[in-house]
Amino acid sequence: VHVLPREVFGKSTFGLAVMMMKWFPIWPLKGPLELKNSKGKTPVLDIGTLEKIRFGEIKVVPGIKRFGNGYVELVNGEKNEVDAVVLATGYRSNVPSWLKEGEFFSKNGFPKSPFPNGWKGNVGLYAVGFTKRGLSGSSYDAIKIAQDIAQVWKQETKQKKQRTNNACHKRCISQF
Repeated sequence: VHVLPREVFGKSTFGLAVMMMKWFPIWPLKGPLELKNSKGKTPVLDIGTLEKIRFGEIKVVPGIKRFGNGYVELVNGEKNEVDAVVLATGYRSNVPSWLKEGEFFSKNGFPKSPFPNGWKGNVGLYAVGFTKRGLSGSSYDAIKIAQDIAQVWKQETKQKKQRTNNACHKRCISQF
């Protein structure tokens, strides 16, 4: 996989490449544009992720053995507390090879529920980009997921506030 900067001298890398193809042939056999043309493999456009990995702001970990409530257990036995896990699996779904559950995904690696309902699974499992509807489908999924996470967060924080208020209220009454 080729990793390219998103921009060079303030110009889109892809736009520059297309413009340069008018004057220069695609001669590298394993170059990013040749792979795109021959195998459909798109180069990764880095928008700052590599630097964040380099400086430890993003942690790349070995394979995930299992998900727990608020944590993941890695194949090396390490357990990490997490708020979210982002798995980027590429253009072809290989989900059945690593996600061992039968409710959300079918054997072909796509959600069992068709668009527009294939974005939400059980216990906080979400999927983006399985709609086969390009960026607009991914955008739809991402918006629905963000709304769902916001709703869950509001419910969780509301319940905590209610418990705190009730406890205070009971203490206040018992003092009189």
